[in-house]
Amino acid sequence: MNRTVAVIVGSLRKGSWNRKLAEAIATLSPPNLRFEFVEIGDLPFYDEDIEASAPLPWVRFRNQIRSADAVLFATPEYNRSVPGVLKNAIDVGSRPYAQGALAGKPAAVISASIGAIGGFGANHHLRQSLAFLGMPTLPAEAYIGTAQNLFDEKGALTNEATRGFLTGFAQSFATWIETQLGANASVRAA
Repeated sequence: MNRTVAVIVGSLRKGSWNRKLAEAIATLSPPNLRFEFVEIGDLPFYDEDIEASAPLPWVRFRNQIRSADAVLFATPEYNRSVPGVLKNAIDVGSRPYAQGALAGKPAAVISASIGAIGGFGANHHLRQSLAFLGMPTLPAEAYIGTAQNLFDEKGALTNEATRGFLTGFAQSFATWIETQLGANASVRAA
């Protein structure tokens, strides 16, 4: 069955290693997965006072998430956590309370950095928020260190070991999505 994966990249930087990583995953994934990058740089800060007349970027973002079957998060690490722009996107996507677009969507998290630990802190911090939102998150942990050494000047992945790892990660995510969506269908039918 074909599935749509919303991709949320936690970096706004033009040459983002995490965007390149997410693009590589999209290329290496099974053909039944279609990846749609959902931009977050234009989202106004979440403010409950304006929820009744939600800004158009919030509406666009929420609709893109709702129309997806699953979500892939690719994040750098800022101060052992996720970047503020990603946290804001999660806040926007999780509201209004109990009606959020992110709730229950199967998810996966991958993080990359130029350092050796590959965004470990951000990866785990993000997983806490996703657990609260009831997003079943792929248990496989993926931290990609020294990301600046993995791509050529055009952004193509050149490291074969990383290519193999990402191919396995993508396959695991595809299986995870089917398992979670099948489990949700069984619960609804019961």
